Amino acid sequence: MPYAKSEKSVTQIVGAATRVLARQGYARTSLLDIAREAGMSKGALHYHFPSKETLGSRVLERALETIALRTLEAWGRAAGEPFEALRSAVRELWTVRRTRTDEVAVLADLLAQALYDEQLRPQLANYFRTAALQVNQYLLPHLEVMGLRPRVAPDLLPRLLVGLLDGLAMQHFVDGSAIDDAALGQAVEVIAFALFEPAPPGRPADPAAPTLAGTGAQTPTAASTKLGA
Repeated sequence: MPYAKSEKSVTQIVGAATRVLARQGYARTSLLDIAREAGMSKGALHYHFPSKETLGSRVLERALETIALRTLEAWGRAAGEPFEALRSAVRELWTVRRTRTDEVAVLADLLAQALYDEQLRPQLANYFRTAALQVNQYLLPHLEVMGLRPRVAPDLLPRLLVGLLDGLAMQHFVDGSAIDDAALGQAVEVIAFALFEPAPPGRPADPAAPTLAGTGAQTPTAASTKLGA
């Protein structure tokens, strides 16, 4: 089956490219480097990906999908009593970011590249929208059960949490001994709960209050995360 063989080759190339980019970074990686990692000729690689940019787009797409899935799984494991579920979710979100998988390394590298390459920005912007949407969908229900409401705009709340954790993850990459996980968890809890206040008695959170549901954020997919999409 030619189609199945072609898909297998693409998967092989994208996997090899992810490993090489995680080791060397985008700027220092050539298509020849990736072809060697994939165990194929440069010509065979060119058949599927005519340029480094098109391959980089596919690698970023896969990395974003993988990270989004891991984060979703983290929220899924945060079950039980609302307060403990919230603490568990924050711990899991930090673990997802601090674990230097190839996908996380590629994302960090391409975030830096996006300062100079505007073509990378739409995909990366969708990563932040998706991360914020996940927080909105899974965090706010726990808060409502606990009788809390945000002290800031609901659409800003997840951006603050994601920005805090992503920024700390970058610091962890360059200085792994500087951040103690236990102390960090307590600090994030203090910061997070400073953003909430008790809901007025007898007035549960308004289900019609604005959320990210109307922002158009989507889970990264092949259709929604192409460069320039």
